[in-house]
Amino acid sequence: MVRYSFRITVLLLLLLAGLSPIVRAQPGRPTGDKIELLRADSLVGVNVPGQVIKRVYNNVQFRQKGMLMYCDLAVQNATTNVIEAYGNVRLVQGDTVSVRGDTMFYYGNVRQANVSGHVVLRDRKMTLTTAKLDYDLISGIAHYPTPGRIVDKENVLTSREGFYDTRTKLFTFRQDVKLVNPKGTLTADSLLYNSTTRIATFQGPTRIVNKDGVLTAVAGQYNTVSGISNFQRRATVETPKYRLTGDTLYYDNLADLGIANGHVIMVAKDKKAVITGDHVRYNGKAGVSRVTGHPVAKSVVSNDTLYMRADTLFSFDNKVTNARRLLGQKNVFVYKTDLQSKCDSLIYDTIDSTLYFYKKPIIWSQNRYQMEADSMRALMKNDKINTMFLRGHAFSISLDTLNNFNQVKGRTITALFATKLTPVTAKPTNVTTARRAGKSVPASRTTPVRSVTIGQQERTELERVLVDGNGQSIYFALDDKNKLIGMNHVECSRMNLEFADNKVKRIRFYGRPDAQFVPPQEFSSDTQELDGFRWREEEKPTKNQVLWLETPPQEKPATRRLIKKKPAIKPLAKKEVPRSIN
Repeated sequence: MVRYSFRITVLLLLLLAGLSPIVRAQPGRPTGDKIELLRADSLVGVNVPGQVIKRVYNNVQFRQKGMLMYCDLAVQNATTNVIEAYGNVRLVQGDTVSVRGDTMFYYGNVRQANVSGHVVLRDRKMTLTTAKLDYDLISGIAHYPTPGRIVDKENVLTSREGFYDTRTKLFTFRQDVKLVNPKGTLTADSLLYNSTTRIATFQGPTRIVNKDGVLTAVAGQYNTVSGISNFQRRATVETPKYRLTGDTLYYDNLADLGIANGHVIMVAKDKKAVITGDHVRYNGKAGVSRVTGHPVAKSVVSNDTLYMRADTLFSFDNKVTNARRLLGQKNVFVYKTDLQSKCDSLIYDTIDSTLYFYKKPIIWSQNRYQMEADSMRALMKNDKINTMFLRGHAFSISLDTLNNFNQVKGRTITALFATKLTPVTAKPTNVTTARRAGKSVPASRTTPVRSVTIGQQERTELERVLVDGNGQSIYFALDDKNKLIGMNHVECSRMNLEFADNKVKRIRFYGRPDAQFVPPQEFSSDTQELDGFRWREEEKPTKNQVLWLETPPQEKPATRRLIKKKPAIKPLAKKEVPRSIN
């Protein structure tokens, strides 16, 4: 009875408004693109010339092409096909999208809804809350021009403005974008986010922070489920121990795996070390990094830096001892102010500042020392070379103060160095006191300024050489006035040579040595060099060569010289074995 009375009331209102009931289809039947009123508790017609307007109250429901609209109060303009809805407004499209709000303007001809108030948009993947929403039902795109908040299964995403495609499930966020999930927090200027795949794509400055570190980038993708980031432009990942930067960067947060390409820089913060190259693969869990493509390792030691290049560089971190080891493979070059080297492979252990050289290593130091062997080990002390261990076909050459080549060879050689302080003085100049004050004075009145000591400089000098097995030596004897008095050629299984001021000061032989003394007037090229002697200073790498700025010179093949037969070396009597040479 109540339902019948409601229909009579509606028909009377339509007649009073000057409309024929034939214009409106029966309730429940579609009318094309026209918005259809399905129900309401009451309806009032509004008399506006040339337009059909009605006001409906309570439990209001409209329909248009699969869209249902609910509200407490609505004003429907049947002429323009527009609805103004107020109070508990709800729009449902199919079984996927629903929009709630306080107020809605719905334009039926273009199927556009403008919702304001406490707006909530929901679908099967996420929930969006904002203060204002424009929703195009034809394209399925929702736009919120005011700050919005989106929540899905894994993430909470906020921004000042955004677009949501309800069909592709793709969000576009603009300004003050922030994505928070259990794995980290992402902030950006703009962001694309797929709520199905949960992959965030960004174009613009972006920062990702998690418990393991911080990642900054300009363009790329971030998988919020797997924690994998993939960046196409300059990006940096920073952990408490490392900072890795590259033109492109792949980083797996769960596996702690990073792959960088193009102008890569990896910094070990706690070790004061930097590795650069074209390609870097970093495995944080294993503590291993591999660098290829012009790799260079720079290790800061006190006020000096050790540079090392190779075809491939590896860095190993011992998490138990907190030690770090560098490994260079193939064509290794090393540069330090007091040490230069080349070899086939090298290991640098930072825990004890030890360098291991393998396969044809050669070392130069202070422009005065050259050492070769099958393998070598260098110990550093206070960031300076302290001890060298040469194993297998060892050959050591040192220049004395007269640039003579003191030579020692044997099965093994141990060379000990000492660091000394030498004064640094300023060069004297002829200037007047007046000139230093800015006045012009005749040159005849100039007063020389005395040279002054401006500081001290550390210098590493060879202190002792120990030879064990098949020992041979050539050393030049100098008198107290630094004048050459002769050359000693000694062969002995074991020997101990002591140096001071780059001169041999004392030598000890063990066993029965074979020795001869050659005065300067009897010197010849074949008697001044041991077999295998090569002074290879032109091969010594420079800093620019180690940094790949210049091409290192190739090793020159050893040339065979015609060696004249040496006079027989007569063994000295035991009492004639020299114990000290000054």
